[in-house]
Amino acid sequence: MKAVVCQNQQLRVAERPEPKPGKGHVLVRVLRCGICGSDLHARQHCDHLGGLMQRSGIRNPMRSTQEIVFGHEFSAEILEYGPGTRRKLPVGSTVCAVPLIRRGKEIDLIGLCEEAPGAYAERMLVQESLIVPVPNGLDAERAALTEPLAVAWHAVRKGELKKKDTAIVIGCGPVGLAVILMLRSLGIEKIVASDLSPARRKLAKRCGAAVVLDPRQGSPFAATPKAGFIKDSPAALELGVGTREKLGLLPVAWHRSWRLAEALGAAPKRPVIFECVGVPGMLQSVIDGAPMFSRVVVVGVCMQSDQIEPALAINKEIELRFVLGYTPLEYRDTLQMIAEGKVDPAPLITGTVGLAGVEDAFAALGSPEKQVKILIDPASAAKKP
Repeated sequence: MKAVVCQNQQLRVAERPEPKPGKGHVLVRVLRCGICGSDLHARQHCDHLGGLMQRSGIRNPMRSTQEIVFGHEFSAEILEYGPGTRRKLPVGSTVCAVPLIRRGKEIDLIGLCEEAPGAYAERMLVQESLIVPVPNGLDAERAALTEPLAVAWHAVRKGELKKKDTAIVIGCGPVGLAVILMLRSLGIEKIVASDLSPARRKLAKRCGAAVVLDPRQGSPFAATPKAGFIKDSPAALELGVGTREKLGLLPVAWHRSWRLAEALGAAPKRPVIFECVGVPGMLQSVIDGAPMFSRVVVVGVCMQSDQIEPALAINKEIELRFVLGYTPLEYRDTLQMIAEGKVDPAPLITGTVGLAGVEDAFAALGSPEKQVKILIDPASAAKKP
């Protein structure tokens, strides 16, 4: 079969052995596969990424000298079951799958290690226990975006927003746009989106952002002046002292009133900020500009070392939450939301190529004005997105 192989930062279409399903595995035909930003990073920073994976406990991380077949955002058709499978879905069923595969005692990351080739290929192996049938006749293109939207769904859930909260999305690449889509699926209306690209800002509006802005023209943290956020330490001190003084005028013990207010959910207003850029300096920029008590969900993956000033974050009592991936349940629920029309990822799809067009697609994704998410159709001969 044919597959796109990455080795020493070079992409090429190569003939590969036909995958043979082992215990618990399913052989599938790839219908569509999204090109993820992590694939772009892995091509250029394979050894660094592999080193990070190793430091987190992964025993067989990718290396630039290996032949890596990327691809973890996919929809596929079941071709053949391996031994030890339950075979609940008939051959020919369209499925998605969490991109993990068990090999003995090891669990490999599909598309991010040599032992588990991904979906930049005509066929691949997936874990039967992690496949999810595609419902409602959903097309292969939208189904393939289950994985990136599941990442966004996990991040939004970690944000723990209420419908009246303000969400601020920094960066409107594929991740940021997916976060906006999932915020809207929750009924969040006050969404501020910030990006340098006019095309990305236009897409953010289409995905559901209420306010979009160019960060060179204004701060996203000041875009909702009536939100009632605490801007600085003096204002926070005034809130504490002033509240104590006011409660002291009541005919009951002030501490009982304070405790009751907390139990009822009274707290300073603060935004939930999604950092979806992942470049050095961005996290510190968020800490600098964010209002007091902000919750920051770090979704963008910064591949380089970075620096922040913890004392400033402490003084502003900023809460940092780093997120990764999703659970199998979140993955299943995301596919269901897409199939039921609760969230539509179609605006993110800006092109499709065959295997021979993957290298050009990687180059094209460097232009934020033209491309967001390019899909691979292994059956297509298209060389340009």
